[in-house]
Amino acid sequence: MPKILLIEDDIAFCKLLEKFLIKKAYEVTTTFSATEAREAVKNESFDLILTDLRLPDSDGIGLMSEFKNSHPHIPVILMTGYSDVNTAVKAIKNGAADYISKPFNPDEVLLVITNALQAPKEEEEQAPVKEKKTVKKQASSGDNEFVKGISVASKKLLDHIQLVSPTDMSVLIIGESGTGKEIIAKSIHQQSRRKDNNFIAVDCGAIPKELAASEFFGHLKGSFTGAINDKKGYFEAANGGTLFLDEIGNLSYENQIQLLRALQERKIKPVGSNKEINVDIRIITATNEDLREAVKNGDFREDLYHRINEFSIQSPSLKDRGEDLMVFADYFLEKANQQLHKDVIGFSPEVVSIFQNYSWPGNLRELQNCVKRATLLTRGDFIESDVLPAEFFQIQNQPAATAEVFSLSENEKETIISALSKTQNNKSEAAKLLKITRKTLYNKLKQYNIE
Repeated sequence: MPKILLIEDDIAFCKLLEKFLIKKAYEVTTTFSATEAREAVKNESFDLILTDLRLPDSDGIGLMSEFKNSHPHIPVILMTGYSDVNTAVKAIKNGAADYISKPFNPDEVLLVITNALQAPKEEEEQAPVKEKKTVKKQASSGDNEFVKGISVASKKLLDHIQLVSPTDMSVLIIGESGTGKEIIAKSIHQQSRRKDNNFIAVDCGAIPKELAASEFFGHLKGSFTGAINDKKGYFEAANGGTLFLDEIGNLSYENQIQLLRALQERKIKPVGSNKEINVDIRIITATNEDLREAVKNGDFREDLYHRINEFSIQSPSLKDRGEDLMVFADYFLEKANQQLHKDVIGFSPEVVSIFQNYSWPGNLRELQNCVKRATLLTRGDFIESDVLPAEFFQIQNQPAATAEVFSLSENEKETIISALSKTQNNKSEAAKLLKITRKTLYNKLKQYNIE
């Protein structure tokens, strides 16, 4: 199976092309920068390199020259959104095996790759067989649903998880509904010394006030009407492991007192029993409310708040981690393919654009549901806009209040040039000034052919 190194800073497009090539029986390693690509070439052997012309930290032609000097036997194909002849000629002169202009169709990609691989193969038949480096592939963590994002917010989140996981500190996870607070809690548990014991998740909002004591601490048969059997509570079920209490702010004041006593003494007493049971558990809680405000208003006990908040973690919303959007979309697509027995490769450029301009009020939960539904409705290789819910287009057709500069205005190109000038061509600073992501800026630079 031919092995391809794919170098592309547009994550969504990169993932799309990766899936397409894998489906066509190629082994693919993806990198998003020249630095990552150089490291990959050091550690692995490749049959072909497919690189974008413009990268955040390098020029594609310059990078190609590096690889041709160090690994002359590996053919390099350049991809670019700029289809001018001069660039193509320069690329070929500098040793490129071929050149493709974006957008390109799948058949064109396959043809160019096949042609580029044929010549090296013929030479290899006559040349002495070289011993290739064997690189172990990292095992896929299918059981762990935590997805590592690339945004600043995601990196901070991961850092906090890794810091607190080995400890026994109580953790309070704060974030909007649908941001994956339970996934964070599971990840903490899986990286702790308690990972081999139970992780018990409880939705506090779904427990009636009258039954909370029984649900948390268990009960004996006959202790109240309806108690037809002995029951083990959540605390005892989680003994030795982790108890995750989601939306803890929904507990009644009375139930908060009961919970506080159990956490302080690490002892529970089932309803109807005089015998106390020792429990060794770690508490992780989550809320989408401002518990400090609830404490001020007298709705949440201050002593309980401090008990559960030895360490707090912010679960960022999807709008705060825009760079991660297509990373998560791709992950949810993989899950949907498995669950629905489908083989959808990825998202069309139009869908990617729609996703990036949507506000995602339901956060990751909404994204997951959207991708799963779209996967079910998709009959081809790519998810197209016609399978998306109507609300996406209603949002798209409304004036973009948050995109004052970038609203397809006539002055868009001039505004970008002005921002680059003010920041002395520092693209990261220019993106901040324009209130867009760096990736969006690079796409705009390509669109307007701005050097």
